[in-house]
Amino acid sequence: MSRQPDVRTTFRRNPAYWGGFEGNVQEVAYVSIRSDATRTAALLSGELDFVLDPAPQDLQRLRQTPGVRVVEGPETRSIFIGMDQARDELLNSNIKGRNPFKDVRVRRALYHAINIETIRANLMRGMAVPTGSILPSSLGTYEDPEFERRLPHDPELARRLLAEAGYPQGFEVTMDCPNNRYINDEEICVALAAMWGQVGVKVRVNAMPRALYFAKMEKLETSMYMLGWGGSITDAETTLTPIVRSRGEKGVGYWNWGNYNNPKLDELAAASSREADPARRAELIKAAFREHNAQVHHIPLHRQVIPWAMRSNVDAVHRADNWLEWRWVTVK
Repeated sequence: MSRQPDVRTTFRRNPAYWGGFEGNVQEVAYVSIRSDATRTAALLSGELDFVLDPAPQDLQRLRQTPGVRVVEGPETRSIFIGMDQARDELLNSNIKGRNPFKDVRVRRALYHAINIETIRANLMRGMAVPTGSILPSSLGTYEDPEFERRLPHDPELARRLLAEAGYPQGFEVTMDCPNNRYINDEEICVALAAMWGQVGVKVRVNAMPRALYFAKMEKLETSMYMLGWGGSITDAETTLTPIVRSRGEKGVGYWNWGNYNNPKLDELAAASSREADPARRAELIKAAFREHNAQVHHIPLHRQVIPWAMRSNVDAVHRADNWLEWRWVTVK
């Protein structure tokens, strides 16, 4: 095995590994290529056998290229927007002495202003599943369609809600956004800013690499932010305790960067964590997310669809947690 950080890391099969192998790969070399265009070119030329994260704009070309195939599937990860709902005055805003995001009408207005179909079709090239939930999978609410329904795209209603909240001319604010963590993360933030601008809310996008981004967010130095949440676990608990609940001890609410405090929501979420009866627990989870969604503590966007691109002689098992398991890869 060899490792050159941010350049190349090579692994060799251990014949004594207890887990066994279903594929025939003997050696794997990870090559770090940051440029989307360069990664695609390397695959097309045969320099690479597999690309874990092909850019959405390259997918059509890859699908039409002989000797290359694309495998895709939904990832257990949701992308959503959070807002500072704690400070009495927002950071980097032209509104002084008030925090517009403390008003649920403002949060709902921003939600109504989003044309999620435009983002799905034009920006994501179909590689996204719009959702009304911040859960990484619909399984977390037992596939109840209530939690998948979004608030409708209605700019006129958004303007009315802003006016009712006392912001008929809108306001200005900065949104922090990563530029190398999620699929098209910075592009999504820019698209959202344009949509919010149409209802009077002028959003400045402050995009940065994820190493800087997460360090800044963990200090709560933000007014608006993007977050993606997911992994291999679909149970609601992995979202309720770290993200939905108020910030507390032992990591409770650690990822609640909007720092809101909702006692009713906290009580329901905490009770669901303790409840042993499956039916009762399911009802507590649903009640918690009804409260969360009614208060629009976060604005859900979509779940990512993850494409993998590979040479036609490579067979890999696509996983919803976007993890390439070498043991299951076969090269013909």
